[in-house]
Amino acid sequence: MAKVEQGTTEGKRMQISFDEELAALKEKILLMGSKVEEAIRLAMKSLVDRDSKLARQVIQSDRDVNDLEIEVDEICHRLLALHQPMAGDMRFITSAMKINSDLERMGDMAVNIAERALTLNEVAPLKPFIDIPHMASIAQEMVKVSLDSLVNKDADAAKKVCERDDEVDNLNDQIIRELISYMLEDRANIKRALDLILVSRYLERVADHATNVAEDVIYMVQGKDIRHRRG
Repeated sequence: MAKVEQGTTEGKRMQISFDEELAALKEKILLMGSKVEEAIRLAMKSLVDRDSKLARQVIQSDRDVNDLEIEVDEICHRLLALHQPMAGDMRFITSAMKINSDLERMGDMAVNIAERALTLNEVAPLKPFIDIPHMASIAQEMVKVSLDSLVNKDADAAKKVCERDDEVDNLNDQIIRELISYMLEDRANIKRALDLILVSRYLERVADHATNVAEDVIYMVQGKDIRHRRG
């Protein structure tokens, strides 16, 4: 909690203000997370269903995520500037600032996938979608669990997110190898294969950002910085 003189009227007002802003911060982070989850889901649907209208909807909705990023930053800076958060709240606020950035980048990855969908939807499919939707499903689950672990302050669930990152990396490598074989087989496949490689790469980055969120949750709950220590 913020460091104030609890026995004074002013101290009580400050405490209420701090608690209200902290609650607003949590609410904004979760709202942003839900919008990012939906953007990733719809971007993948626009690709698999060849729905360009849906892809454009994802691109346009990114402004909402960007607006929330600014709001979250402003709340965090205000909390740090006007109050003196104690250890637990300080860890939450600093973690929220990093999680905010990771969520915004995930939103960008959803936009990138939607943009590739717009291109791929204009040409004949290179191959059936199997591995990429599977990879997307894992990445989406990682995003969901990382945000749930934030809400529940569940370090164990966050650790499980970190453990799944290698699974996504391996799928990314597998997809790239297969698409390169298509490129070598016929030069006419190169452009479509490269676009699909980019989609796979964007999903791999979503998983990376979800892992970052999980690592921040572990730091927030346990005070342990596990970056660069997994493996």
